Amino acid sequence: QVQLVESGGGLVQAGGSLRLSCAATGRTFSRYVMGWFRQAPGKEREFVTAIVGSGGSTLYAESAKGRFTISRDNAKNTVYLQMNSLKPEDTAVYYCAAVAKQYLPRQTPQVYDYWGQGTQVTVSS
Repeated sequence: QVQLVESGGGLVQAGGSLRLSCAATGRTFSRYVMGWFRQAPGKEREFVTAIVGSGGSTLYAESAKGRFTISRDNAKNTVYLQMNSLKPEDTAVYYCAAVAKQYLPRQTPQVYDYWGQGTQVTVSS
């Protein structure tokens, strides 16, 4: 079992930055592919980015490329999402997710076994 707790959300002006964190319980964090997803009001949950257990491979949605960076610190059981040049359309609840026994970053939410409770990100124009 893995429990995930996100933090770092908040209100920021367009063009600003935020760094989200997702802390995981358990001793085998490095075995999990970690993903970030987001869900805006009235919309389906969408993939943002994912990273493999070693940190050696990442995948980004087109909307995140060049602005967002995913990273992880396996010693701290934590994955991060650095978000720069934020836009109002980035406003959403951001969720981290984990899945074991995967060797590539995955963008399909149904693949992930564990989810955090989410953290709200609001970008004002």
